[in-house]
Order: sequence, then structure tokens, then C-alpha cells
Amino acid sequence: MLNFIQTANQLGTTRTPFFFLIDFEQNKPLIYPLITLEQHKIWFKFPDKANATEQSIDKKFELTFTPIERTLYQEKFNLVKNEIQNGNSYLLNLTVPTSIRTNYTLSEIFQASRAKYKLLLDNEFVCFSPECFIKIDSNMIYSYPMKGTINVKEENALEKLLNSEKELAEHNTIVDLIRNDLALVAQNIQVTKYRYAEQVNTHKGAIYQTSSEIRGELPLNWQNKVGNLLTKMLPAGSISGAPKVKTVEIIQQAEKQERGYYTGIFGYFDGDALDSAVAIRYIENDHNQFIFRSGGGITALSQCDDEYNEILEKIYVPLSTI
Repeated sequence: MLNFIQTANQLGTTRTPFFFLIDFEQNKPLIYPLITLEQHKIWFKFPDKANATEQSIDKKFELTFTPIERTLYQEKFNLVKNEIQNGNSYLLNLTVPTSIRTNYTLSEIFQASRAKYKLLLDNEFVCFSPECFIKIDSNMIYSYPMKGTINVKEENALEKLLNSEKELAEHNTIVDLIRNDLALVAQNIQVTKYRYAEQVNTHKGAIYQTSSEIRGELPLNWQNKVGNLLTKMLPAGSISGAPKVKTVEIIQQAEKQERGYYTGIFGYFDGDALDSAVAIRYIENDHNQFIFRSGGGITALSQCDDEYNEILEKIYVPLSTI
């Protein structure tokens, strides 16, 4: 990561626009000047910037999947719950891979999907993330941790989501963690929007998700140390847990494989401001087998059946037309 930090700081100091991608383990970060992305076969689309356009694909989208065996998920879940009961973690984001089959290529999924943050890395993976990591504008830094998901079709879905004791505890833990993370790089930390719901449309229906907005004030010329700023807050709190260091150790025990770029971060610096996303809602190409990565937060109040259903609920592609 030292080379990444040095390169980012150098580009930030000269106000040179760049793109970055950092894996969850922070072993293989990428950083490139924005003008070179096409030669590296990187395509992205953010709310305010893109080097690719969305296109309609003239065929009906199809997706099927083979879920992880319930007993195997139970083993992972039990390990996590035991660590939580022993006081080693309060919240842990447990993720699993799911084999999927689809008639779309990764490029077609990238073009046809609709999401706040989209990324395609060659034929390696596609990501269509709804979650911002951090955004910096006019010396203010913002984070929007996302915790809490429910199918819109459930009876009284929004009320059920907002009144869930488990979801409330999980969200509060993450808000507190992100406040602490922002305090590593900024001052005057405030929660400016608390636990608001957004609807995300998918190829199999809509879901509600809850987020909060947290902001802080950065020092002048933060761009000169942008590499340090980014790495101090890794990994993202919403997809790791609390306390972060010990929880990441437990994640490695439970998941038994590297996440790679899944649940890492990606974003761009335009010479003055910065925007970035958490790499969730993610499909990777593993030797011509597509793998969909999904997960959810586990707390002391979690029930295995609910968590198992949530990881399956998140296996979707956000298409505007079916």
C-alpha cells in the first residue's frame, strides 16, 4: 500500500485526476490517471462522472443461481455468533459466493444495469453498487453507510424494516463506527441524516435499504495527502464490522478465502473533489464461471434463517427494464 499512498499523494499534490481501486485485503490496489483508463480496460459510471454510457441490451435478462448449502452457511454463521457472544465482535459482515448463470456478459450487465456507482474491470468483474464510501466536496467529507434490507413486497415492509430491533442495532453500530473512521481524517463530525430509506429496483422486484449521512470538515489542501486519507479508513466499516481489526480476523476465519476487490472501494479524484463507492453487488468471472458475492451484517440478535435469506435476496441485477 505504500506505493499506492505515495502515488495518490503525488497526483493529489499536482491536482492530477486519477481513478483508484483497492481490494478488501489491500494487497493489490490500482491507481491510474483518469485519461489512461481505457487502455487498462476499466469502465466506470458515477453520478457526476463516467467514461462509459448506459445502453439497452436487446434481449430479455435471465439469471439463475445455485445457493450455498444451508448447512455450510450455518457453520459460518455459528462461528460468527460464537465470537459475538464471546465479546470479540459486535457486528460482522459475513459474505458468501454464489454460482450464477446468466445470458448476459459482464459487459452487457455493466451497460444495462442502473446503479449510483458502476465499474467494469476488463472481463474480471462487474460491480453495480448503491453505496457511497466517501465523497469530498469543498473541504467537507461525507459518508453514507448502508445497513438494513427488506423486500418491498413484504407486508408493511418499510415499517417492519424501520422498527426492527436487530436492524436498528446494526445500523447504529455502523453509524458509530463510521463517525470514528471519519474522525481519523476530519473534525466536527456530525450525523446530518439518520436512517433514511431508499428503494432499489432489481430484475426480480424492489428492495428497501436504509442509510445515514455523516459528514466532517477536512483541513485545507487535503488533496496533498489523499492517499493517507483513503487508506486510514479501510476497510470500509459497513462491510467489515466493529471493532474493525478483530472483526476482520474473524471474517477471515469464517469465510476462508480472500474477498479480493469485492467489498473493497473504487472511485475517482477529479483534481479537486473525490467520490467513491463500496464494491458491493458484485459479479466476478472465475475461470468462465460467474460468481455473485453477497453478504449481510450479523449481530447478537441475528437469526440464521433471516441472514441466509438476505444473502439470497441480494442476488440481483438492477435493470430498468426486464
